[in-house]
Amino acid sequence: MLTAYTLEDNYLVPKAASADSCDLENAVWIDLITPKPNEIRAVELFSDLSLPNIQDTEEIEASSHYEVYPQGLQINCSFLHLVNGDFTITNIAFLFNNKCLISLCAREIPVLRLLQERARTTRGLVVNPLSTITTLLEGKIEKLADLSEEAYLTIDKISRQIFNRNNIVLEETIDNLSREDDLIGKIRLCLMDGHRDLNFLLRRGHLTDDNINRANDMLEDIKTLLTHNTFLSERLDFLLNAALGFINIEQNKIIKIFSIVAVVFMPPTVIASIFGMNFHFMPELSWNWGYPLSLLSMIVAGLSPYIYFKRKGWL
Repeated sequence: MLTAYTLEDNYLVPKAASADSCDLENAVWIDLITPKPNEIRAVELFSDLSLPNIQDTEEIEASSHYEVYPQGLQINCSFLHLVNGDFTITNIAFLFNNKCLISLCAREIPVLRLLQERARTTRGLVVNPLSTITTLLEGKIEKLADLSEEAYLTIDKISRQIFNRNNIVLEETIDNLSREDDLIGKIRLCLMDGHRDLNFLLRRGHLTDDNINRANDMLEDIKTLLTHNTFLSERLDFLLNAALGFINIEQNKIIKIFSIVAVVFMPPTVIASIFGMNFHFMPELSWNWGYPLSLLSMIVAGLSPYIYFKRKGWL
């Protein structure tokens, strides 16, 4: 899908564009989502830039992350967002020159759509490609900060559940911890990606003084968030070990009960086995009180280890 935007009185206005380079005239932002081959050719003819394959934007090595062209620059940015209820990282390739900004991605990104909607009602929000990318990175960092705060609250809730152990299933708790650990890892990847992008823009982007200050502020925010992310990751490891420890304790309690039951019933079983033997000469078989005495012996033999374990505090 191809969507082109122009500026009218410093407002971003969508333009009815087709896969024809002539229809892209005066476009300041061209947004491509899983574009068709004819749409890619039209944008390349208009911008004099070679668009990458969407698969290439998923590469993490620096040589694939950035490109410097005679006519402009390319930078790949990772964004974390919900897809069908799960957090997913999607990369966007931003290409820009003196003509326009081009964004290329495989699916719609909420942060991108939010900026475009705001720029349609807010004057001067989109001025030039570098300023637009800087604004997008600010939105990205804010979103990651919000997700980090939500993750902290969720982890704190799970922590109280684990240590209070009020009618919780520890196996489900471990599953929740795994989900939070996955989210924390993705947040960290996006923060590191943002740190790398900002450093590249500071080196090669020819930013204005205002954008340089904004980039430096974001770098400080990323540094703080990475420290907080490390704290959350360490706390998740501790809670996971604690949950596994409690599971082992519960399992040991069950095993201990079975062990004690086996010890308690062992002496009565021995007595019952002795009196259950079918020998011809067994004096006890002719006793009038033989049967009650054997039952009493089994009860005493069973209660004795139980009382002993109870006094030792093993029960």
